[in-house]
Amino acid sequence: MELMPEFTLHRPTAIGEAVRLQNETHGALYVAGGTDMIVNVRRGIEQPTALVDLSAIDELQEIVEDKEGLHIGSGVTLETISADAYLQKNFTAVSEAAASVAGSTHQSYGTVGGNLCLDTRCLFYNQSEWWRKSNDYCLKKNGSVCHVAPGGKRCFAAFSGDIAPAALVHNAQVELVGPNGRRIIPLTDFYRNDGMNHLAMEPGELLTILHLGKSEGGIPSTYNKARVRGSIDFPLAGAAVWIKQSNKKIDELRIALTAVNPYPHLVKGLEKFRGSELADDVLNEIAEMVQSQAKPMLTTTVKPWYRRRVIGAIARQLTKKLGNAK
Repeated sequence: MELMPEFTLHRPTAIGEAVRLQNETHGALYVAGGTDMIVNVRRGIEQPTALVDLSAIDELQEIVEDKEGLHIGSGVTLETISADAYLQKNFTAVSEAAASVAGSTHQSYGTVGGNLCLDTRCLFYNQSEWWRKSNDYCLKKNGSVCHVAPGGKRCFAAFSGDIAPAALVHNAQVELVGPNGRRIIPLTDFYRNDGMNHLAMEPGELLTILHLGKSEGGIPSTYNKARVRGSIDFPLAGAAVWIKQSNKKIDELRIALTAVNPYPHLVKGLEKFRGSELADDVLNEIAEMVQSQAKPMLTTTVKPWYRRRVIGAIARQLTKKLGNAK
């Protein structure tokens, strides 16, 4: 780790003030819990001239329920999400995803918005400045070559957030506020298949709310992941599953993946299983479909072929678990 650089710290108390400060200050970045941002600053990956601290904005700390659904402020902590009884019952995957992040200390600081906006990660990127410099940097930061795929000109750093796949299977939306006003977009449109530029945000925009529709709640969902060390590491592969059934047959199945693509991936083609029972052959076919859409690269110390097998196994296990639930 490097020493922290000098920067100015702003603590606005309103969303509009935060957006104005970030846009008027060259090199300013938003920060909430800081569990990922501050590490990147110390490593020299981020070099802000100023940080706009969002922790004093009360509006971002609220969870509001109305006739439309549940609206979670981006500053709500993962600890709060994991302990919320309504989420545990109606949006189980989201609650489980929050509870799976690192350990209790990280969950008490880490936020919903921070996890949704988590930077993509790679073995050649998430290192100290001297390490990256001695290895000739990488395409994502200061270099010209992706060391994972040196023959191409794309960055394959993997998105490793936990909340995103869980929210995706519940058809979530996000609210963004920026210099050009407010907009609400589907969470599926919030991410790009680009390890260098994976968030579809306009300059200066701030993610303010995660919207979970009422019609998406109360339907069985779950989340799980594999990682090297249970209370420390980011996922090597993770999946969220949502399933609606009648008479033990699939009406609708949704599966979303994390840590195996540069963006959280909502698995395509699952409508083919509508009307099927969850027999072993169907579960195996679901696992194969998941594996075919997972594109892990050598972004961690664990081999891509193993992560691809693991993501298929997780998706199969979770689908079977929900299918057997009463």
